[in-house]
Amino acid sequence: MNFHYTVETEKSMDEAVKALEASLKEEQFGVLWDFDLTAKLQEKGLDFNTGYRVLEVCNPKEANRVLQEDKVVGYFLPCKIVVYEDEGKTKIGLPKPTTLIELANNDKLTEIATDVENRLIRSIDQAT
Repeated sequence: MNFHYTVETEKSMDEAVKALEASLKEEQFGVLWDFDLTAKLQEKGLDFNTGYRVLEVCNPKEANRVLQEDKVVGYFLPCKIVVYEDEGKTKIGLPKPTTLIELANNDKLTEIATDVENRLIRSIDQAT
């Protein structure tokens, strides 16, 4: 089992991010932060030229449910979706919430993580 879900799209990174923001909104997730890792590494003087953006996304209702169950699981929040270039293609992926939540060993949290994961994957698929 992979710890991540990753797909390829013909869209540019900017197009993919814009489409992803729209599809996430349909699932009641918002983008809290769009971190341009490439720009940050270059700002620090590093020779990194691959487009790489990290979106931190959140659904406040789901975050509240998780935190009510176990505040330590907040270490996994917000969820991350990455949009990056790889060999001329744009890829979109995320670490699977169900894989991360296994560490908590809590069936209720696993149920929530499964729902969140399905909705995030649906958003990614719609964005491609």
